[in-house]
Amino acid sequence: MMNNLRNKELSWLSFNDRVLQEADNPHVPVLERLKFLGIYSNNLDEFFRVRVATLLHLSQLGKRVKSYLNEEPDSVLSQINSIVASQQEKFRKIYKKVVNELERNNIFIIDETELTAEQEKYVCRYFEKYVRPYLDPVILGKDTDISDLINDSVYLVIDLKAEEPNTSSKAGLVRVPADKISRFLKLPSVDDRNYIILLDDVIRLGISNVFDVFNFSIAGAYTIKITRNAELDIDDDLSKSYVEKVSRSLKKRKAGYPVRFLYDRNIPESLLKIISKKLNLLKPDSMFAGGRYHNFKDFMDFPEVGSDKLRYENRRAIAHQSFASGKSLLSRIKKSDVLLHFPYHSFNNIVKLIREAALDPKVISIKMTIYRVAHNSSIMISLINAAKNGKQVTAIMELQARFNEELNIYWAKKLISSGVKVTYGVPGLKVHAKLLFIQRQEDKRIVNYAGIGTGNFNELTAKTFSDSLLLTSHKGITSEVEQVFKFFDKNYEIGNFKHLILSPFNSRNKIVRLINSEIRHAKQGEKAEIIFKLNNLVDHRLILKLYEAHKVGVNIKLIVRGMFSLIPSIPNQNIEIESIGVIDRYLEHSRFLYFFSGGKEKIFLTSSDLMERNLDRRVEVACPVYDIELKKEIKDILDIQWKDNTQARVLDNDLSNKYRKNGKPEFRSQYEIYKFLAIKSKS
Repeated sequence: MMNNLRNKELSWLSFNDRVLQEADNPHVPVLERLKFLGIYSNNLDEFFRVRVATLLHLSQLGKRVKSYLNEEPDSVLSQINSIVASQQEKFRKIYKKVVNELERNNIFIIDETELTAEQEKYVCRYFEKYVRPYLDPVILGKDTDISDLINDSVYLVIDLKAEEPNTSSKAGLVRVPADKISRFLKLPSVDDRNYIILLDDVIRLGISNVFDVFNFSIAGAYTIKITRNAELDIDDDLSKSYVEKVSRSLKKRKAGYPVRFLYDRNIPESLLKIISKKLNLLKPDSMFAGGRYHNFKDFMDFPEVGSDKLRYENRRAIAHQSFASGKSLLSRIKKSDVLLHFPYHSFNNIVKLIREAALDPKVISIKMTIYRVAHNSSIMISLINAAKNGKQVTAIMELQARFNEELNIYWAKKLISSGVKVTYGVPGLKVHAKLLFIQRQEDKRIVNYAGIGTGNFNELTAKTFSDSLLLTSHKGITSEVEQVFKFFDKNYEIGNFKHLILSPFNSRNKIVRLINSEIRHAKQGEKAEIIFKLNNLVDHRLILKLYEAHKVGVNIKLIVRGMFSLIPSIPNQNIEIESIGVIDRYLEHSRFLYFFSGGKEKIFLTSSDLMERNLDRRVEVACPVYDIELKKEIKDILDIQWKDNTQARVLDNDLSNKYRKNGKPEFRSQYEIYKFLAIKSKS
């Protein structure tokens, strides 16, 4: 088990290293490189909050558990810390290079010591008007309790020197309120030169006016940040509702135990001792020296400055050939299946579809699974309007969508108050399937429509996540989607599924059978091929099945963005599986399973990765694509992705993340997919 656990952690860190590579990629516009540094930082925070937290918990369970794991969790933690330290050093060097390139393009990130007199006046006025009201300074006395420091927030530890003789120095603490004010202040430009100062440094400049009432002068201000365990602890008290349990657990999360403490490496040792003692950070493994700034995730929202060449060009969404302006979308789906690819196609097509269903007097009911939605979700508003218009509306709301729990609770309450039936998934199973189901009365019969996707019904993330959604009125598929919703309502009714692959009931067995079919074809000397495009491939049993398939001659191609636990090359075992990961402008999130199947190609789009949790402990749906043209479209897109020699990395045994270079002209798959779909839209 631990070997598998170690592989997961190392493969995850390898994925994040690929993100870091993009920040160092000279082919990426410099402001986008800055954002990739932010993505890396955000990913690392989540890694510590979830995965490292789990390892720390395992390490505290005693010898019996360690014996069962067959390896010391502390050993894995030590290896993680070593890798993270190496990556952080790489991060520091890349950030310096990016800053230098920004300066060559007249964008300067400056601190409080580099301000001109005019700039200093401007920043001081800004501090007093917009920042000072949000600051709650604390003097760290002997009995001051700081155990409630907010998770992943940046704080400044202030070194206070007493101005009166024979008075000891003190330490102060102030939170950087980046949730209230932008982390970046754009200063007035001078001769086409753009200046940016971080909120941290705005506070450093003005902080003396905050603490001078205590008769202390400021000797320095040093950044710290604490990261806490983020796993929810849902109790089994039957007297509480599910919403109450999740809400209560969210409050506990905010006070979860520390898993990482970041501090400015220049902080005086005396101040570091004060803080670490008050936070009970006695284990050196949880303390990491960093630079002057933390929370680089905020750089994902760096101000729009400089020329357009410094960022990705704005791409206009491709108008899907099936959805002509002003025509009924449901009537189009009734004619034949429609496949949308986001963000190449606009997600607004889905918003329009649900709005149409909400207004159409012939629509009887609308049902959706909700995992992550936007803060100002048009989808949720349309469901509310549908209920007001007399439709039977059902939302399967997953309250344990990590880091989206509070927003989902908010929308659940809003939906319920508007007459929407809200069900909180299935006890013991996280609902991760992406399903839309619409019933319409047409000529004395009910016609079903369904949407089955790889990503969330979220108009915000659909701009940056590459996902696919199949819209169909196929009787077999839609009747089984209806069965899934009946399962949500009555958990004991599973039903018989001939079309959909449904976790946790038949996904593992059906995928194994599909692989076995390719194995039989290969043994008979026939062509056999498997192509998987996934976010993560870590399930041990399916990995062994892929080894078995490749050994007998099945051609296997794996396109995996994230965690990847398969060893592509095993000497003396006839194993050499080609595997790539693509990191580019859009986050590759669509998932497809392709099987040659003796020439009768079988293609599924799925919400599920090949992970134990997705196959055995979640509700996931994989849907077959039957339309011949759409099957060809998916195969063409997979072929385009496989040809990438610009943004693809080779996934090898050493986790080296080398760019895939084959001596051919540069071929960037995301750009080529855009061209491909643009041409199709005109056909």
